[in-house]
Amino acid sequence: MSTTTRNRNRTQGDVDSSFMDRAFDLAERGRGATSPNPVVGAVIVKNGEIVGVGYHERFGGPHAEVNALAQAGPRASGATLYVTLEPCSISGKTPPCTDAIVAAGIARTVVPVEDPNPRVSGRGLSILREAGVQVDLGLRQEEARALNAPYFKYRNTGLPFTTLKLALSLDGRIAPPPGGPRWTSSAASRELVHTMRANADCVMVGIGTVLADDPRLTDRRTASGGEVAGARQPARLVLDTHLRIPADSAIVTGAREVRTIVACCDSADPSRRAVLEGAGVAVWRSAARDGTLDLPSILRQAADEGFISLLSEGGAAVASSLLELGLVDRVAFFVAPRLYGAGGTPAFGTLGESWWGGQMGFENGRWTDIGGDGLFEADVITSDSEPSEERS
Repeated sequence: MSTTTRNRNRTQGDVDSSFMDRAFDLAERGRGATSPNPVVGAVIVKNGEIVGVGYHERFGGPHAEVNALAQAGPRASGATLYVTLEPCSISGKTPPCTDAIVAAGIARTVVPVEDPNPRVSGRGLSILREAGVQVDLGLRQEEARALNAPYFKYRNTGLPFTTLKLALSLDGRIAPPPGGPRWTSSAASRELVHTMRANADCVMVGIGTVLADDPRLTDRRTASGGEVAGARQPARLVLDTHLRIPADSAIVTGAREVRTIVACCDSADPSRRAVLEGAGVAVWRSAARDGTLDLPSILRQAADEGFISLLSEGGAAVASSLLELGLVDRVAFFVAPRLYGAGGTPAFGTLGESWWGGQMGFENGRWTDIGGDGLFEADVITSDSEPSEERS
């Protein structure tokens, strides 16, 4: 290969990467609104100029490619389409994007990664190639997978992508001794948690957290402290084996405004279940394992309901169980400069040898200062070396 050819290829790669950056940014605008579909961004370029952009704005709405094509109009003919995931080739809530791409006369499509949906995977790219569209696959593949980590997790395992969020003191306590401060973390940390809720499909807690704190678990990022007008709120899931949740709790009384689920064991009091259902709460019954709820089954049901991104906000029993069962994909620990001592509530119960022995742990960790707290974020390494069962 000549030097001129190498330079031309390198330059084209830089150009492609730059336009894919824009597509990634666009995709993020749909975060929290498209599940169980992925977030997708699309950019159409002709003669070096962007002539159309779009993103998947909400579940059931037009896909990113269709929105970009609508903006480009006739200028899409002969252009290059940059899209963050393989275009769909099946009819669902909307017609196949591949049909629209071919009809518009797109000459080249740059795609980082195939769609993991077995009904789509590879098929959309094949349709485009057969129609004479040049397809370049693989640019920024790992970033594209990370962009849609919840979608890939669901499609490959049937489980939601689960983030475990905890607010801790320096000595590992999630609540102070009696009479201690109301909040462990800073105001800036709590504001960020509201953003995390907005980006999740579902927020999950154990009954202990409800009884201790009576939380609302909603996104309330306004100066007045009220819910954002018209904002999409995540669903709320309470793990409550014996249905101890009070009927006058904030979660139950707000169940008609925000989708609310309580998961209990099969033997839970039917009269308590009727009260909750009468208040608008969905009650999921689950088989119990050793007196506790079957968490893998509940998380699988949550994913099948469309909750492919789940934020667990504790408490200690839930956090420990999720970690022990290998159900956590990412952690977000807000560590505040406080000491609570033995009177505080420990963040975790007993963790098995897989954790303290090193088979399970963290990677890609980073620390960020958030209003004086240290936010530790990391991916979780599990000890499960067996390949996950792919969904059909």
